[in-house]
Amino acid sequence: MSRSAKKGPYLDPRVMRKVKKAKETGDRRSIKTWARASSISPEMVGMTFEVHNGKWFNKVFITESMVGHKLGEFSPTRKFTGHSKKGKIARTTGSVGRTA
Repeated sequence: MSRSAKKGPYLDPRVMRKVKKAKETGDRRSIKTWARASSISPEMVGMTFEVHNGKWFNKVFITESMVGHKLGEFSPTRKFTGHSKKGKIARTTGSVGRTA
């Protein structure tokens, strides 16, 4: 369920404070954050964030097309290792399933 339009987008106050400070000083360093639920605002375009995924921080460069999405959408929490191949599994298990 999405957030009420009446309330507007959720912008974490700490993140916005850091964004404004970086814009004022011209600082190009990435902003480290745990606020995955915070929406991306137009002020964030062109900045780099390090978004925590539960284990480590993923670098996310904010572009114009990301505005309105959440920071957490661009920092995956699960590592996809690939689908298993049916024949590959059968060969690596050895003699299981073979008839002599």
